Amino acid sequence: MKYLCLVYSDEKLIHSLPDSPEDVECQAYADSVAESGRMLAAEALQPVATAATVRMRGGQMSVVDGPFAETKEQLAGFYLIEARDMNEALQVAGNIPAVRVGCVEVRPVRTLQV
Repeated sequence: MKYLCLVYSDEKLIHSLPDSPEDVECQAYADSVAESGRMLAAEALQPVATAATVRMRGGQMSVVDGPFAETKEQLAGFYLIEARDMNEALQVAGNIPAVRVGCVEVRPVRTLQV
């Protein structure tokens, strides 16, 4: 089953806290998950200031700069993994280096029934 691990952190603090991971540690962890055969994709994201939110209401599209909600933690990146079950996915997420200074939301990927 596929799981999406969404990494959230306060981008103003992520690289300044005592437990902040370095890029090399994050890459090493991603490499280890890839070597285990569980990694499907992983990417870090640009700062939230580069984001835009798109909505379609009444046939009209609107685009707003930034994320859809004001929060202390922003989406910083993701891992798309393959795991036996939620417990295994949580174990993978619990070892993502950024979890020490933020959080990781783990969600099963929904399979469309067409």
